[in-house]
Amino acid sequence: MKIMLGVSGGVDSSVAALLLKQQGHDVSGLFMQNWDEEDDGECRAEEDRKDALAVCGKLGIPFYSRNFAKTYWSEVFTYFLSEYQAGRTPNPDVLCNREIKFKTFLDEAKTLGSDKIATGHYAQVRECDEGFQLIRGADIGKDQTYFLHQLGQVQLAATLFPIGHLPKSEVRMLAASAGFGTATKKDSTGICFIGERDFRDFLGQYIPAKAGEIHSVDGQIVGEHAGVFYYTLGQREGLHIGGIKGRPAAPWFVVGKDILRNILYVDQGIESQWLHSRSSRTETAHWVAGTAPAAEFRCTAKTRYRQQDVYCTVQVLSDGTLEVLFDEPQRAVTPGQSLVLYANEVCLGGAVIAETDAPMEIRIRQETTA
Repeated sequence: MKIMLGVSGGVDSSVAALLLKQQGHDVSGLFMQNWDEEDDGECRAEEDRKDALAVCGKLGIPFYSRNFAKTYWSEVFTYFLSEYQAGRTPNPDVLCNREIKFKTFLDEAKTLGSDKIATGHYAQVRECDEGFQLIRGADIGKDQTYFLHQLGQVQLAATLFPIGHLPKSEVRMLAASAGFGTATKKDSTGICFIGERDFRDFLGQYIPAKAGEIHSVDGQIVGEHAGVFYYTLGQREGLHIGGIKGRPAAPWFVVGKDILRNILYVDQGIESQWLHSRSSRTETAHWVAGTAPAAEFRCTAKTRYRQQDVYCTVQVLSDGTLEVLFDEPQRAVTPGQSLVLYANEVCLGGAVIAETDAPMEIRIRQETTA
């Protein structure tokens, strides 16, 4: 087949290119620039592009480069900002996969005459009688189906994940054996457009900071925050709360954000009851198969990447949203993040978390709507 591989300049896409070439496919590499760097070059796109070009050159495969920054800005970054302004914590990687890597990139690959696309994600595709299934990567510690749960039948039918059956350790060994300079390259982490910059400084360029009070759950003012949208539920770092008279010398954690009144709520103890929830309501769900398994069913879920699966009961409501009841209380289930559902190794789909029954979240809703 004629395959267009998304090459990032990292070890995973490098080995994906190697395997596709060894399998006899007509492979080309396309480097996607999704963010226009400023002078400081924090995203290191040019360095990554050169690494990707070097791998393609070593393998003797054509190399393309495309700038999708305008599409990324309109389809991903504006959503990212609006979610933070609303006090939620978005996951731009999920939207980037849906809108850029498996839409814009897929369209460009077809324009260039490719039969399929491929990426270096740790995931697998399985064809069955009902269509295509999204399967967890063999390396559970690296599995990326959480970020791919918005893919559907059209995307999976056109996609290969060449390294999905391999552990990361073997991927690095294959890269070293092939003489790739990416073999020892550090994995990219975080969000590209932020890079190594301070998150608050970056976000402050787009959302004006508004300082306010930090309150304990019993109403005592214990500090000042730089802007409630900078913080996420369960966060410990960056609160700068000193010793409080009459309080134990225990760490403080974010347990709630009152956007309307600009108050950040905190409590002491990592297992604070104010952070735990038994149920969650979501926005409209996306199903990999195209439809939900049933109106009500049992499965497992992740409310954040690399979280251990938790058992739950899912009810699909008439408007397509979900009511999810966890078997055990879950800590810091965060509106704006994705709730992703699984049946063993099969990723069923998921949805953005809209609200939970965490005590502090309920209290803030009641106080702000009274």
